[in-house]
Amino acid sequence: MIGDITDGIRRGLRGVGEVFAEPTLRLGVTGLSRAGKTVFITSLVANLLERGRMPGLRAAATGAIQAAYLQPQPDDTVPRFDYETHLAAMTGPDPHWPDSTRAVSELRLSLRLRPSGLLGGMRGPRVLHLDIVDYPGEWLLDLGLLDLDFASWSRGALERARAREEAAGFNAALAGLDPAAPWDERAAQTVAAAFAAYLARAREAGFSDCTPGRFLLPGDLAGSPVLTFAPLPPGPYGRRTIGAEFARRFEAYKREVVRPFFRDHFARIDRQVVLMDVLGAIHAGPRAVEDMRGAMAGILGAFRPGRNAFLSEILRGKRVERILFAATKADHIHHGQHDRLTAIVEAMMAEARARADYAGAETRAMSLAALRATTEDRVAHGDATLDMVRGTLLEDGRRAAFHPGDLPEDPRVLLAPAQAGGDRWLDGDYAVMRFAPQPARIGQGDGPPHIRLDRAAEFLIGDRLL
Repeated sequence: MIGDITDGIRRGLRGVGEVFAEPTLRLGVTGLSRAGKTVFITSLVANLLERGRMPGLRAAATGAIQAAYLQPQPDDTVPRFDYETHLAAMTGPDPHWPDSTRAVSELRLSLRLRPSGLLGGMRGPRVLHLDIVDYPGEWLLDLGLLDLDFASWSRGALERARAREEAAGFNAALAGLDPAAPWDERAAQTVAAAFAAYLARAREAGFSDCTPGRFLLPGDLAGSPVLTFAPLPPGPYGRRTIGAEFARRFEAYKREVVRPFFRDHFARIDRQVVLMDVLGAIHAGPRAVEDMRGAMAGILGAFRPGRNAFLSEILRGKRVERILFAATKADHIHHGQHDRLTAIVEAMMAEARARADYAGAETRAMSLAALRATTEDRVAHGDATLDMVRGTLLEDGRRAAFHPGDLPEDPRVLLAPAQAGGDRWLDGDYAVMRFAPQPARIGQGDGPPHIRLDRAAEFLIGDRLL
C-alpha cells in the first residue's frame, strides 16, 4: 500500500511538471507478432521529418509543421528506439526488414508548429513533443491476467491448449506431472519449458492469445522462477507442492512483471495504435481469426478510454483519447480490396470498439502499409483479368506477381466459421506471400513510400498540430 501511495505521488508530481512544460503527446504503438510495429514507427518518423508523402496529414499539407527534429527522450531508463538503424535497413542499397520489437523503447520527435487561431499572429511558433513508445503486444495482453487467479487462468489456458495441435508436447509433459507432488525443480522446469515452446509454436502458427507474454520475450528474466510455471488442472494442492508453488509464481508474475509495466509505461499513453496482421490470421485459418478477435478485444479491455481531465491526470493518470486499429501489409493485396480488409477489421473489433466508444474514446479501423513493398499489376488469366501485386519474395529473392484471392464483401463470411470453431474456410484458402522491401527512390523532402500512413497520423495526432 505504501508503494502504491508513493507511485501515485510520483505520477502526480510528474503531471504537475508537464502542465508547466512544453506540451507532450505520448503515442503508444503495439500489436502482435509480425504486425510491423518497428516498420510503422520508423516510417512514421521518417515521413514526419520529410513530409512530401503526407498529404492526408492536414498540418503537413497546410505547412503548419514548420520543422521536425529528433531530441533526447525524457525517460532515461528506457532504451531509445533505434530509428537510424531501422531506417537504414528499410531504405538502404540492400533493403531488408528490421529486427522486431523485443522490449519497450522510446523516441522523441519534436514538431515546431505555426501559431494558429485569432491571436496566432501575436505569438511565436509553439513546440509539441511526440513521445513514441514501442512495446510488444504480447505484454499488453498480460494486463488481462490481473483480473484472474491461478485457477481461472489455468482453465482458459488449458482449454486453448487442448484445441491447438501445437500444444501436443506440452499436453504430454503435463500428463506426466502430478501437481500435488512435493516441489521438484527439475519437473517444474521441464513442464514450464514445454509450455513456453508451445506458446512459441502457437504464435508461429498465427495465434494471437499466447500469454503470458514474457514467456515469448523473456529478456533478462529468462530462467528466473517468475517465468518457471505453467497452467495446471484444478486443485486443491497442499503446501510445498508443485501446484502451490506454480500458483505463487503466477501471482509473482502479475506483481513483479505485469503491474510495473502498466504503471511505468502503459498508464501514461495518450493515443494508441494497435497493429494487426489480419491477412496472416486469415491465411492461418478460422481459429486464428477468432483467436485474434478475442485477443484484440482483450487488449482494448486493458485501456481506460476517455477524454483527459486535469484532475484525472494528477490523481489517476491519463486516459487514452484515441485508438486506431490498423490492419497492416495492405500492400500485399490490390487496392481494390482495401475497403474489404478494413471492413473485416471493423467487424472483428465491433464489440471491443463499442466498449471504447461508450466510454468516450474515439476509435477507428484502417488498412495501411507503413512501407510499401509491392507494385500493382493486372494479368490476363483466361478470359478474365486478375488484379495482382508484384514484389520480391522474401524466401528466395525472386520477383513474382501474386493474386492472394478475393476477400469477401461481407465480413461475416469469414467471422461466422471462425466463431463456430471451423478448421478451414468453406470457400477455399486465402493465400499469403511474404515480400521483402524494394529499393525505393526517395526524393528530396520525401519519406519512404507507404499506404495511408498520412491518414493514420491525421487521426492519431492531427488535432494537436493545428
